[in-house]
Amino acid sequence: MWTWFWSTTTIDERVEKKVATAKEEVKRRVRRVKEELQDVKEASEEVLSQVKDIAAAAKGSKRKGRKSTKTDNKK
Repeated sequence: MWTWFWSTTTIDERVEKKVATAKEEVKRRVRRVKEELQDVKEASEEVLSQVKDIAAAAKGSKRKGRKSTKTDNKK
């Protein structure tokens, strides 16, 4: 009798569905975390580059890259 009763319930299917849903959610979150870590990596590389520029400026070297133009003084 108990075998029949347990075979008619859908508890197992419900559990399987919830597990599958949770598994997909975890995968989605892992992908998002990886994307954000990549963004942090790129930003930290830019910060490191800027820190090197600050150190060079403190040593007295000239500024590299695009020079600022002052159009107000050229009148």
